[in-house]
Amino acid sequence: MVDIKSNLQIVRQKIEIAAKNAGRSPQDIKLVAVTKTIPVEKIAEAIEAGVTDIGESRVQEAAEKAAILKKKYPHVVWHMIGHLQRNKTWQALDIFDIIQSLDSERLAREIADQRPVAALVEVNTSGEETKYGMPVESIKDLLQTISNFGNIQVQGLMTIAPIVSDPDKARPYFKKLRELSEEIKTLNLPHIEMKYLSMGMSDDFEAAIQEGATLIRVGRAIFGTRGG
Repeated sequence: MVDIKSNLQIVRQKIEIAAKNAGRSPQDIKLVAVTKTIPVEKIAEAIEAGVTDIGESRVQEAAEKAAILKKKYPHVVWHMIGHLQRNKTWQALDIFDIIQSLDSERLAREIADQRPVAALVEVNTSGEETKYGMPVESIKDLLQTISNFGNIQVQGLMTIAPIVSDPDKARPYFKKLRELSEEIKTLNLPHIEMKYLSMGMSDDFEAAIQEGATLIRVGRAIFGTRGG
C-alpha cells in the first residue's frame, strides 16, 4: 500500500532542501498533486494530508471527480494540466480554476468567448514534435494577441521537460522558460503577468525549483505508479 501522507512529507522535505539550496523560500513553491487515474478516495486522502491544489489531464475524468470532491473540499484549486481540446472548453471552464495548457491562439479565442479565466501558456522548450505547447519564438506574438482579449488573465508559463536519466539535464529547458518569462515581463502587456513558472515533475522538480519554478506538478512521487 502507498503511504500518501509519508510520501507528501518526503516531497515537501525535498522542496524545502531544493529551495534553500537555491536561496529561495519553500513558501514560494506551490505543489500541484497530479491525480490523473487516481481514485477519488486517494485524492481525498492527499487533501486531508494538506494538498490544496490538484492537477488533472482529462476533462471527463476531472468532471467525475470534481462532482464528488468539490462539495467536501471547496478550498481546493483545480488545475487543467493536459492538452485541452477546443470542443471541451466549456466543460473545462466549469471545473478548473486555472488552465495550465493554453497552447494556441485558437484555443485562447475559444476560451475568451466564454468566461474570464486564469491561464498559463504552455511552451515547448525542447522543440520535441511529440510535445504540445507553443514554440519559444511564437510566445511573445501570442501574448500580444491574448492581451487584447480581456477575458483571459495569463499568470505565467508552463513547460514539460524531456524525460532524461539525469534530472540536471532538464535544467536547460527550465532555464529557457525562466529567461522567457523575464523577457515577457519587460513588455508590460495588459492582462499578462509572470506570476507562475509551472515546471518540474516527480523526477525533476528539484532541478526545476533551482531554476525558478513556482508551481511543480507531482503525481507518482505522491501516489505511486497509477495510485499504487
